Amino acid sequence: MGYMENYNRWLTSDKTDEATKAELIAIKDNDEEIKLRFYQSLQFGTAGLRGTMNAGTNAMNVYTVTQATQAIATLIKEEGKAAMERGVAIACDSRNNSELFSKCAAEVLAANGIKVFIFESLRPTPVLSFAIRHLNCIAGINITASHNPKEYNGYKAYWEDGAQLPPEHAQKVSDIIAVTDIFDGVSSIPFEDGIKSGLIKIIGEEVDAAYLENVYAQAIDTEMIKEMADDIKIVYTPLHGAGYKLVPRVIDMLGFKNLYMVKEQSEPDGNFPTTPFPNPEFKDVFNPGIKLAKEIGSDLIIATDPDADRVGIAVRVGDDFVTMTGNQVGAILLEYIITALKNTGKMPNGAYAVKSFVSTELVSKIAAVNGVKLYNVFTGFKYIGEVIKREEKPGEAEFLLGFEESYGYLRGTYARDKDAVVGTMLICEVAAYYKKRGMTLYDAMQEIYNKYGFYRDGVDNITMKGLDGIDRMKRIMKKLREEPPKELAGVAVDTVIDYNIPCEYNLKTGEKTMLDTGTTNTVYFKCGDDVVVIRPSGTEPKIKLYYLVSEKTAEGADAKVAKFKEAGLAIIDSIK
Repeated sequence: MGYMENYNRWLTSDKTDEATKAELIAIKDNDEEIKLRFYQSLQFGTAGLRGTMNAGTNAMNVYTVTQATQAIATLIKEEGKAAMERGVAIACDSRNNSELFSKCAAEVLAANGIKVFIFESLRPTPVLSFAIRHLNCIAGINITASHNPKEYNGYKAYWEDGAQLPPEHAQKVSDIIAVTDIFDGVSSIPFEDGIKSGLIKIIGEEVDAAYLENVYAQAIDTEMIKEMADDIKIVYTPLHGAGYKLVPRVIDMLGFKNLYMVKEQSEPDGNFPTTPFPNPEFKDVFNPGIKLAKEIGSDLIIATDPDADRVGIAVRVGDDFVTMTGNQVGAILLEYIITALKNTGKMPNGAYAVKSFVSTELVSKIAAVNGVKLYNVFTGFKYIGEVIKREEKPGEAEFLLGFEESYGYLRGTYARDKDAVVGTMLICEVAAYYKKRGMTLYDAMQEIYNKYGFYRDGVDNITMKGLDGIDRMKRIMKKLREEPPKELAGVAVDTVIDYNIPCEYNLKTGEKTMLDTGTTNTVYFKCGDDVVVIRPSGTEPKIKLYYLVSEKTAEGADAKVAKFKEAGLAIIDSIK
């Protein structure tokens, strides 16, 4: 079906609501806009759906959400009656339409005879991951677009282990969506009818309490925390999102006495009025918190993103504040966890940590020096979850930390997704530890660099705008595979790994080695001890470049990152 035919079907269908028809009528003379909305369906991948909220097949709306949920329902029904009775947990964040979309998903599942456990209000993403395991559900759905601007929303699907759908299940859902008519192929019943029938159950505090108990159990040196509880001033902002209740609760459980909420960012609001990009990677989101921290004399500001799975920090340096990268926080957390476990006599045999392969090699060094096994996995927290699942053997191995450079952390096996609540709790514990030593977290980072070496990282996100954006992304990745650069920033490329095959190519010897890693659409360049990784985003029309370097001095490492960034961007610009 062509894009204009699709547009006209939506415009004339008796299944299309009047508000959607009015929106479509408003663009009737804009062929480019019609084509953008209807030339394809929003793609369902391992990260689910994500897109701008408007009418059309290539967008987030009630119709694409219910179509995807019908596909999930079909997958579950194929698992049998027992799977249907185990049910699906559903949560949402603070975004506009998130609650609506979550209820629409519940209505479809109930119409298909599948039990639903839906939270009574917004919840952090990791609570959804926990709830799946806690309630023994077969699957889970979370309506969120994480840290994207207000125009976006998304749909994350999870399986029974609490991790996002494995690739084979995601492909099956995608295939079912492709043959499910967006109007006539979807079953639905009114939400209240689902409640009356017992198929839809509202959940809340009981799950929260169990979740927080598991989070609290990840604290290591609670005696030290009690000793320092009066001395730490913590400024916290949920960035108008789902962390606004549970983050303060766990900080209170630990016994910290001085928590200051950033008032203008404390209430859930899908319009994100204080920041167009509610992402703790960006220093601008900390501005209200920095103002408050200066007023009260705090050294630490913590921000969680709208679905509270990512956490970022700003720390005092002199009279001002600087933000710390996800890689820096990950390094500080692992160094502290190892140190605290040793100091308290709790260091287990078989300890291991997990990071994504685009995250800092500083963590690799910390793990190696301390005798901790480190697993390096593909980007996406589900891969960290897979390692946890595989290694979950009582008495044989103990999981210390999983992290991604994109501000995602997990300690403990109660969930299978990144968790800003436990991340915040650990950051507060680490801050107390260094405060006792007369240091800030910035000081701690300098100490780690001096101990292990000066590691630096950089990231570039190149948006591929327009109708040909996806095609250009494909051309870029094809070119990088067929004609990989022989040098980057004046440094010879020793090895190229094409994880789409997966195969490692030694450019010096010409040797090719097949890898047993699984596949992902990523090209990995090794330049001596430095690494450049290039991959398309799984949720947005972006090419992402990661630069992981080290040097003997901070200045040398900074200069090297700058050179690699210049070289990486030049390569992308050269491919049209």
